[in-house]
Amino acid sequence: MEGWRQLEAIMEYLRDLNLVSISLRIILSILIGGILGIERGSKNRPAGFRTYILVCLGASLVMMTNQYVYVTYDTGDPVRLGAQVISGIGFLGAGTIILTGRNKIMGITTAAGLWAAACLGLAIGIGFYEGALLGGFAIVFTVSGLIRFDIWLRKKSKYLELYIEYNLEKGNFGGFLKYAREHDLEVNNIRVNKGFSWYELNGRPGILSYSVTVSSRIPRTHSDILEILTQEKGILFIEEM
Repeated sequence: MEGWRQLEAIMEYLRDLNLVSISLRIILSILIGGILGIERGSKNRPAGFRTYILVCLGASLVMMTNQYVYVTYDTGDPVRLGAQVISGIGFLGAGTIILTGRNKIMGITTAAGLWAAACLGLAIGIGFYEGALLGGFAIVFTVSGLIRFDIWLRKKSKYLELYIEYNLEKGNFGGFLKYAREHDLEVNNIRVNKGFSWYELNGRPGILSYSVTVSSRIPRTHSDILEILTQEKGILFIEEM
């Protein structure tokens, strides 16, 4: 019991604002933010090691400042600045999300990771060490440890999201739909990419680009479906989104 009381006293001391607790919170922000950033940096993402540290550290400093104002001046809301961080981090996350010319969305995991790093920083900044440490381990496990499961889950999905570029000189979209039906494939959610498509090029039919959802009426893997569709004469390019 005596040891437990001593631990509670230490934690209470570390939750207050003092030189030791401030130093600990800054160090934890750098360590946990850096661990998250290493995984993204190893994949050559725009937001990597230093970015994650800065986000986590900045959020931590905001919460410490909020706590300082609340305790020192006995005024204000102790979580008001933290709420602004949660909403404000959106602009940074949005900057990492890219829609490629072929309608492929990239950077969502990085954006989510930055938001999570900010949340961890807020937890550290207010002295919620247990939540920050456990949450940090959970986030690292989700980002790094569940990659294979995520890939397996996508491959087992009945539906396949595809981006397709179709050569109108060799056929038309109706011909593609007929070809799919003949091979026991269902095509749904057809979305034409107007930014890439053109119908007349030097007086000749051009290229149509679109995104579709494809499923098979009989058991097939994603690779089997792609192999079948690549044989259609009008398809110039096809990839899974």
